[in-house]
Amino acid sequence: MEFFLQLLVNGISIGFLYGLAALGFVMIFKSSSVLNFAHGELVAIGAFLFLTLVASAKIPVLLAFPLTLAGTFALGFLIERVFLRPLIGESLIFVIMLTLGLASMFKGIMLFVWGGNLYMFPDFLPSWLSFRGAGIYVPPVYILSTAVGLVFLVLFGFFFKYSSQGIYMRSVADNQPAALSLGVNVRKVFALSWAIAALVAAMSGIVLGIINGINVHDLTSIGMKVFPVVILGGLESIGGAILGGLIIGLLEAFTGGYLSPSLKDVIPYAVLVVILLVRPYGLFGLVEIERV
Repeated sequence: MEFFLQLLVNGISIGFLYGLAALGFVMIFKSSSVLNFAHGELVAIGAFLFLTLVASAKIPVLLAFPLTLAGTFALGFLIERVFLRPLIGESLIFVIMLTLGLASMFKGIMLFVWGGNLYMFPDFLPSWLSFRGAGIYVPPVYILSTAVGLVFLVLFGFFFKYSSQGIYMRSVADNQPAALSLGVNVRKVFALSWAIAALVAAMSGIVLGIINGINVHDLTSIGMKVFPVVILGGLESIGGAILGGLIIGLLEAFTGGYLSPSLKDVIPYAVLVVILLVRPYGLFGLVEIERV
């Protein structure tokens, strides 16, 4: 029973991280209907930027954290302004191919700068943040990931439902020409969505780096693991991203604990295949009906 509870806690904690990483993916798709295949690279960039500030520049963690978020927020703006804005109005396939190109470019730059080695963050989380009881142990980073995931879920829910920019993002995603005719600044919406997505990706990259260490190949692969999460929850659903992350995290934990650790990386893609066959719009995705 204790082993089961430990796997349950681990799965929930990792699942919140997957959900947090998926939020940035959903943010971009919700506002522009674009699948961002460079999302994993944004996760890695945030983690390596934080590592550089803390370990190399010796900047205090409490200052390095907001600097990292500000830097990735600016990077998201820059990506949209330089690479994506010229493609506004073009076919979505061109934008998707561009994100694939950006993924390769960012990964190459990171390998050139940091190499393929494994790096570890300095231990800075307080021990009192952990929990031990009922035969299970929850490390501080797992509690942090759960708390961060819940906070961002609430913030994004309020942002899309009540803020003017969130409503603009939803309107642009639903019908871009209609949003333009109503005076919505589509370019500003796209830029803001990429900036927020990059910020959220950096957040998840930092927490993942605290858990497993930082490696270019491992962190960039998160982008592909996030894909089953958003397909499961629904590409347009904020809550679905968190729920999808929890389901994938729990499946990985129990598969690795009871079957084989080598199978846990296969589970997300097996789930992806099943969901695409049974419910291609995901658990909370928007079902589109085309009239012919």
